[in-house]
Amino acid sequence: MRTEPAGRTARSTTRPAPLAPPPRRAILTILGTALGLVLLFSFKTPDAPAGSNGPLAATLGTPAPGATSQPIIPGTSSPGVAGGPTPPPAASAQPSTSGTQQIDGDVVATRFGDVQVRLVESGGKIVDIKALQLPFDRRRSADISQYSEPILHDEALQAQSASIDTVSGATYTSQAYSQSLQSALDRVGG
Repeated sequence: MRTEPAGRTARSTTRPAPLAPPPRRAILTILGTALGLVLLFSFKTPDAPAGSNGPLAATLGTPAPGATSQPIIPGTSSPGVAGGPTPPPAASAQPSTSGTQQIDGDVVATRFGDVQVRLVESGGKIVDIKALQLPFDRRRSADISQYSEPILHDEALQAQSASIDTVSGATYTSQAYSQSLQSALDRVGG
């Protein structure tokens, strides 16, 4: 029998095995997730349409003589100021000495914003249509309005009526544009 010298105790001479390196797939997954999160949190979306310097509002078309130069913000009671709801405007026909008259259509509310047009009529023909209000409160609404307004304008001038085709992707705006235009046409000469 073998005995250990005094003062020495029996110890294990085995060392614990070193940790195995993590699998490559796990490392790549963690790095890819971290990179994706960094990119996601650093992404910035534009808040306003290009070229706008203030509140988002419809400012398409040329203002009529005597019109205010400030944009009318849908759902407000005065130009350029947010506030309570706007009461429906009275029917407005502005005859001029040249036989041309400008008639504002009704304000038509959609789920994306109000739409209103001004009809310019001369000698029983539609000479021009100006968009007084279009949905511009969200970037997507502004993009749709900027895209669809010239198409709706040209269609109405060509048709000489409010019976115009709906612009794909702008169904609500197209229908409201047509309704506002029809209300202005109903006021012509009446």
